[in-house]
Amino acid sequence: MSSIEIKIEPRIHDLGGFTVGRLLPYAKRRMVGPFIFFDEMGPADFKPGTGIDVRPHPHIGLATVTYLFEGEIRHKDDLGFDQVIRPGDVNWMTAGRGIVHSERTDEGPRRNGQKMHGIQTWIALPEKDAETTPAFHHHPKSTLPVISTGGLEMRLIAGSAFGETSPVKTFSEMFYLGVEAQNETVIPLPEDHEERALYILEGGLSVDGEHFERGAMLIFKPDAKPTIKTTAQTKLMLLGGAPLGKRLIWWNFVATSNERLEKAKTDWALSAQAGFQDSYFSLPPDETEHIPLPDK
Repeated sequence: MSSIEIKIEPRIHDLGGFTVGRLLPYAKRRMVGPFIFFDEMGPADFKPGTGIDVRPHPHIGLATVTYLFEGEIRHKDDLGFDQVIRPGDVNWMTAGRGIVHSERTDEGPRRNGQKMHGIQTWIALPEKDAETTPAFHHHPKSTLPVISTGGLEMRLIAGSAFGETSPVKTFSEMFYLGVEAQNETVIPLPEDHEERALYILEGGLSVDGEHFERGAMLIFKPDAKPTIKTTAQTKLMLLGGAPLGKRLIWWNFVATSNERLEKAKTDWALSAQAGFQDSYFSLPPDETEHIPLPDK
């Protein structure tokens, strides 16, 4: 009997200059633990004079996590935080009742061009924390625990696993690891979390003898004890945690009710009409643009 509940392939979206592969949410599996959104950005090669310009936009009811393998991005938000994220660092932004941020390429990398590759995830907040005060925390690569054994290195991005706990503040039981492994290395799967998955970024592996390659997200059955072994030098993500219950997504908003989503839509539209002055949402310092509320 297979240890795998479902396999998900990325749906590719061309964002102009680079592609994004979306794994979560998926029609047959909306979440894994608190993970409600999982995108692979790139790999992309930005030519000189080009870069990322994600204009200010709002979030509610979630935390965003950006984790890069190549390149750098500048984050700015309406709390006043202005932070460049580089490979191995963690930007954890808690939206709570509402936050606005932008993501852009700085002048230097834009002028020279850069390679870009990373993962962006959204972590749904428990109902009791959905309206928490917005916050932003940056954690340099050097502050994250590393679990190393023969041929295997696992960096604990957030949560707890294998006896280690990340310094990143989380709101529910979860784990999130970046893994690099040599060929023919056994990959352990945390046994103390109810929902567990992996995503193959490079290389390949077998699960109980069945082979999988780059681009596959594998979600495991509860209590499964699969034998996972790499078939090449491999890079992957391990993720999961305790389920939070049903969540609704509309654009950049996550909530437990349609009423809360409708309020967020109205708050963003009215804030834009007011020029983001004395309104529910505001813009990050030195930003004048914004992404309008979608039509649908």
